[in-house]
Amino acid sequence: MEFHTYTLANGIRGIHRQVKSHVAHCALVINAGSRDELPNEFGLAHFTEHGFFKGTRHRKAYQVNCRLENLGGELNAYTTKEDTTIHATVLKGDFSKAAELISDIAFESTFPEKELAKEREVICDEINTYKDSPMDMIYDTFEDMLFSGSELGHNILGRKTSLARFGTEAILDFRKRTHTTDQMVFASIGNMSPHTVESIAERYFAERTATSRQYERVAPQTCTPFEKTVIKHTHQTHCIVGNRAYGIREDRRLSLALLVNILGGPCANSLLNVVIREKNGLSYNIEANYTPYVDSGIVAIYFSSDNGNADMCLDLIDKQIRKLQQAPLSTRQISMSKKQFIAQLAVSMESNESYMLGLGKSLLVHNEVDTIEEICRKIDALQANQLTEVANEIFTGNSILMYK
Repeated sequence: MEFHTYTLANGIRGIHRQVKSHVAHCALVINAGSRDELPNEFGLAHFTEHGFFKGTRHRKAYQVNCRLENLGGELNAYTTKEDTTIHATVLKGDFSKAAELISDIAFESTFPEKELAKEREVICDEINTYKDSPMDMIYDTFEDMLFSGSELGHNILGRKTSLARFGTEAILDFRKRTHTTDQMVFASIGNMSPHTVESIAERYFAERTATSRQYERVAPQTCTPFEKTVIKHTHQTHCIVGNRAYGIREDRRLSLALLVNILGGPCANSLLNVVIREKNGLSYNIEANYTPYVDSGIVAIYFSSDNGNADMCLDLIDKQIRKLQQAPLSTRQISMSKKQFIAQLAVSMESNESYMLGLGKSLLVHNEVDTIEEICRKIDALQANQLTEVANEIFTGNSILMYK
């Protein structure tokens, strides 16, 4: 069996994959992110994640940060719109120590006011860094506009004025409401037997009090297409063209993922890279991305160019989209595209850490995980006409945001 899954008595689910390696990875994936914030809490999910490293009932901040690093390992965390993940990388002999530390900071963090005051300055610097990067900023602004008025429609980092209001009590209240055991998965990968991993998970996670979520997320309302230009006085024009997309539980998401990869994926032979960069030399950076959420998603085409070339880039993007909408790919084209997509997926799975994080997210959302063979079968089954239908549904009524 490729994966071993289990459920602890308090509702925390677990998934493990045994591989031959001297290194082990583990993570606690929590189904709580910025979309779970109340209107007066914007930025609190991310602030909570930073607070995990500021001390627990058993450790001071420097002890948290040095516990695994002294062993040559790593401890880190990140926040997205829908989840918060604490993850560690260690030698397989130190796996138990990593699991214990993750449990300690997830459930026993004290979020001391003195440490939080320093961390506010760190996050303010992070916000400034983000504001200095038009590429990062335009993505967030576009998503905020696309999901305006919904839980998904605000920046993960929050604002400096909001951070000033958040203290220990606010974080503890947020964690109590959102970080419930029925919304957690402990994922791991390494050369440990399933029995060993489950025993370690039992030791450090099963004793935590069972809790359950008492609220439901609200799906975003429909969005009216928009076009907006923001004057930034930059040397380049930065632009995003995009739309709402399928949620992570919809079957058509795989067709869209393949379509986006064909249109503007990471390979040099993507349609937009060939037409806009290679043939016309209009942009150094052009890419297409698809991000699915539980009940919605976003597809976005981003490019930067000299200010005078932006309209030509938009025209070429529109032409490529219309080609995909009007005529299915040839048998040869769809075959090559599927082979490329499968190979990219297989290469990404060579990173055990990324693979482990994907396992945790999949179990959290779907309560199951597809093997690589099952995923390949689903990709092979896709037909050219399915991509044409998806192109017409998703890329009709696009919105445009431009920084100049």
